[in-house]
Amino acid sequence: MTNESKTEPTEGKTEEPKADDQRAGKKSESSKSSGPHRIMLVPYPKFIFMYPTLIVSVLAAIVLSIREYSVVDPASQTLPVMMTGLFLVFFVLNTFIIVFDFPRATSLTLVFIATTSTLGGWLLMIGKPDLLPSVQDGLTFVRPEANASFFVCISVAMALMYVAIFIKVRFNYWELRNNELLHHHGFLSDLKRYPAPNLRVDKEINDVFEFMLLGAGRLILHPTTEKRAIVLDNILFVSWKEKELTSVLGSIKVQVGNDSNH
Repeated sequence: MTNESKTEPTEGKTEEPKADDQRAGKKSESSKSSGPHRIMLVPYPKFIFMYPTLIVSVLAAIVLSIREYSVVDPASQTLPVMMTGLFLVFFVLNTFIIVFDFPRATSLTLVFIATTSTLGGWLLMIGKPDLLPSVQDGLTFVRPEANASFFVCISVAMALMYVAIFIKVRFNYWELRNNELLHHHGFLSDLKRYPAPNLRVDKEINDVFEFMLLGAGRLILHPTTEKRAIVLDNILFVSWKEKELTSVLGSIKVQVGNDSNH
């Protein structure tokens, strides 16, 4: 009987540290899960979508420099004409995307018009085969041509524009950190704070082609303390940013709820 009475308290003592260890583990896991979150929201100018033209310009500069096309003759040289024509096509398409917005309905209409025009031209060539030589003669008459120095100058100028853009956005960006939405702006790092709890976020894809190029879109933030919404255009990879915001704002709501319960 004396032995049984001695063993019971010793068992209770061995169980209490295990329970304490489990509680400490849960606290450490909760502290890790509630660590600081930081999401950067950077609105870029529309020139950021001109990178396909920059890539073609650099490619043309490299090809023409290797082939030593410092002086070109449109009548006898074909490669400079091809590279210049390719550059002009990309430049026009890029400029078209920047100047105009193409929502989903407009993009579908544009694709329908392009498909219909292609099929109509194909049927016209079948019905009137004599028309093809005259069209071909008219196209071969246009022979735009530029040398390697031209593409080097264009590439350097566009690269400097991108450097200026990346410097500029360092002085105007938004940040979601813990329970605050921060707006960094100005050369002296001016800061404006908004409360993050109950922040509502809307996403808009206002241009399909810009979304295809860099996943860009618009984020609309609705802080509880502001009457007007905060509109951030040209946010790169906007779908991924929206998922991050939704996840962090959800954890903020849970933390606020837990704090209020305590």
